[in-house]
Amino acid sequence: MAFGYSLLCEQRGPRELVADAVGAEDAGFDFAVISDHLSPWLDGQGHAPNAWPVLGAVAAATERMPLMTCVTCPTMRYHPVVVAQKAATVALLAGDGRFCLGLGAGENLNEHVVGAGWPPVNVRHEMLGEAIEIIGELFAGGYVNRRGAHYRVDSAKLWDRPDAGVPVAVAVSGEQSVRAFAPVADAMIAVEPRAELVRGFDAAAGTALPKIGRLPISWDPDRDVAADRAHAQFRWSAGGWKVNAELPGTAAFAAATRFVTPGDVTRAIPCGPDVAAHVEAVRPFVDAGFTHVALAQAGGDTQPEFLAVAERELLPALREEFGAAGHAAVRVR
Repeated sequence: MAFGYSLLCEQRGPRELVADAVGAEDAGFDFAVISDHLSPWLDGQGHAPNAWPVLGAVAAATERMPLMTCVTCPTMRYHPVVVAQKAATVALLAGDGRFCLGLGAGENLNEHVVGAGWPPVNVRHEMLGEAIEIIGELFAGGYVNRRGAHYRVDSAKLWDRPDAGVPVAVAVSGEQSVRAFAPVADAMIAVEPRAELVRGFDAAAGTALPKIGRLPISWDPDRDVAADRAHAQFRWSAGGWKVNAELPGTAAFAAATRFVTPGDVTRAIPCGPDVAAHVEAVRPFVDAGFTHVALAQAGGDTQPEFLAVAERELLPALREEFGAAGHAAVRVR
């Protein structure tokens, strides 16, 4: 089992994110993922730097830790050609096969800003599938020309790219997305520890691939403080992804979660200093067949203290309970 660290652009500035990545590598995390948003979920989070310059700086500042976007939407705010170029460049900067491009169908919150509206989920999946094809063709080398249902590509080529390409992980949430994307992915991303996603993904892919989950936690010496911070930072997620993908802005998330209490949040997110509780929160992912879990600590200013606790207590406890990783990097299959 590989244990990762989440760089949350919604709660941290760009310089701090780079410092946190270095701290995570020093603490012994097996890999790191980074969110890719134009907007935070809630005004109180207060940050939303561009993930890609941050990734370039992180790639230069770290040495061994694999990196992944979790996730980039390559359909509206970014054209697939632009995503392919950015991913190839970061992969070269990171070196040694350290970078994996994590893709997903996106959220209205971040994508509506280009003024193209917000399509229904079936159309979003069509767009993502076509985008993945374009990105894969560019990673393979040569010129790409395409007139598709959603995108036109006119003689595009990546002049700097890894010879082996860049692995692509795709976020899934149900049977439809599993069927559509498992055959073209190198790994699966999911936020819910559901064994049926794992089984379905491997069946559709035709082979066992890495499965990457992300778990929000709120460590603090004081459990009440941890619960309040989890509520402030993570209550936006209470509606589930079918709701979260549709809401258009921070005011909508604030309104949708105005009756969510800290107690509601603590029933879903481990809070406080009890390392055993955080370890147990990982177990459903392990039991479901996930191979990677990235921990997302609530609160920007808490990251240095959390990283110290992770190095000293949490990571050793996780590895004692669930075993250590082999190689945490995702490879092109």
